Parts: sequence; structure tokens; C-alpha cells
Amino acid sequence: MTAATTGTGTARGTGVGTGGGRSGKGGSGAKRGRTNWVATIILLIGAVYCVLPVVWIVIASTKTNSELFSTAPFAPSFHGGFFSNLRALFAYDHGIFARWAVNSVIYAVGGATLSTIVCGCAGYALGKYRFHGSVWLFRLIVAAVLLPQIMLAIPQFLLLAKLGLTNNYAAVILPQLVSPFAIYLCKVYAEASVSDQVLEAARVDGASEWRMFASIGSRLMMPALVTVFLLQFIGIWNNFLLPFVMLNRDQLFPLTEGLYGLLIITGGQAAQYTIVIIGVLVSIVPLAAVFLLLQRYWRVDLVSGGVKA
Repeated sequence: MTAATTGTGTARGTGVGTGGGRSGKGGSGAKRGRTNWVATIILLIGAVYCVLPVVWIVIASTKTNSELFSTAPFAPSFHGGFFSNLRALFAYDHGIFARWAVNSVIYAVGGATLSTIVCGCAGYALGKYRFHGSVWLFRLIVAAVLLPQIMLAIPQFLLLAKLGLTNNYAAVILPQLVSPFAIYLCKVYAEASVSDQVLEAARVDGASEWRMFASIGSRLMMPALVTVFLLQFIGIWNNFLLPFVMLNRDQLFPLTEGLYGLLIITGGQAAQYTIVIIGVLVSIVPLAAVFLLLQRYWRVDLVSGGVKA
């Protein structure tokens, strides 16, 4: 009686589900043919809002000093202004822009790499181990996500000043090693992608906990780690306040602070504005290159985790 009832229920459930599925497919096909104009217009406005400043920078970088304020904002120039601005940028103050670019690469690559290692280890430990206080520690990290990083700049400066670590590369890299959001992301991804059965099998084979993280956990968490690296790289590359607080030597400036200082020095001169504009355009190129290089890795794909392994 129980089996029959169950079978009937299953059959009905299957039939309804199948019919619903077909109906759903038909509905999806019908919906696929329609265009949601409201959503499309909102997305177009958002895309124009994001892309328009970049387009203006590209166009403005082609103009000479005399054309910058005398021609239409979105009318490009073909009188060789782009290459003359580029030469002036790298020749300014004995090539200080190249030094700022190298500093930005050191801060961004070094800080993002170390931060990925620290946050990956912390997230893996919180996700795969249970120890005293781990739950409250994770809640504290989640709460720290809501804390604006700008509020920490002055306390971090005072702390590093006490240790004599200001005005050097460590002053910019050390405060950015720990990211609460990155730890949260790694913890959630470790729970979903690193299978407990795989780790238990490794323990039976005699692998140490560190070996399991290095050989198994880090590989299964690779999409999350690449995402953390990319986010940290972009965050450090664009960071302005922390270098502004920590550094006072122009030889240590990153691109953000260097270009800001160059803009302040200009005193409204058009000749210097063209250098700043072409400098901003050049500073975008590494970000675009890193994004295009890593975009196929940072797509969160839980299917490639422990289930597939």
C-alpha cells in the first residue's frame, strides 16, 4: 500500500514535472524572443556611464595643448598629438613617470600575491577546520567587511610610524595583506569545492595538513585565489589614500599619487594637463591586460571543485 501510494505519487510527480519542464521550455523560448526594453535601456545607460570617461580620455590624449580646450570634447585629433604627449610624459622630470609605473607594479603584484597567500590560507583554515573560537572569528571577519578601509589609513600610519616602517615599500604593502572579503570568499569556496572525502583519503595516505593544502586545497580553490589576486591587484593599483598617507618621497610614489602631484603642480597649464591625461591612459593599460589575462580563471565555477576531483 505504501509502495503503491509512493509509486503513484512519484509517477504523478514525474509527469507533472516533465510536463512543467516542457511548458517551461516553451515559455523560455517565448520569453527568449521578447526584449525587455526597460532593462535594456537601464543597462545601456549604465554602460555609457562607465565607458564615456574612458572614451573621453582616449580622445583627449590625441590632442595637442592648443586643441585640448579649443576643440569639441569628443572630436579626436589627427595632428600627432598622441605621440608628442607620450614623448613628453616619459621625458618629464628625467622619466619619473616610468619610476612611478615600476612602483605601482611592485605594490600591486607584490601586495596582491602576498594577500592571496594570506587570505587563501586563512579561508582554507576557516572552511575546512573546526577549532575553538572559529565560528566567532569568522563572524568577526564578516563584520570587518563592512568597515570602510579609509578609516584605517591613519591608525595604520601611526602603527607603522611607531615601528619605523613608513615611507618605504612595506608601508604600502603590509596594510593590504589582509582583506576580510577575500578571506570570506576563500572560506566559502573552500567549503564548497574542497571535498572532506578527498582530504580524508590524503590523510590516510600519510599527507601532512600543509601538503594537503598545497597540493589539493590550493588547486581546487584556484578560481577563488585568482579572483582574490585580481581584486587585490586592482584595489592596490587604484589605491590613492594609503600611499598619500604613508609616502612623502616622489621616488616611491605609485601612479595614482604621482599623477595627482603632477596635476597639482600644473597650476592649470594646458601643457601639463595633456601629460596627465596621457598618463592616465597609460596607467589603464596594465589593468586591462591583467583583466583580460585572468578573466577566464576568475569565473567562479563550483563544478570544478571537489565533486569533479
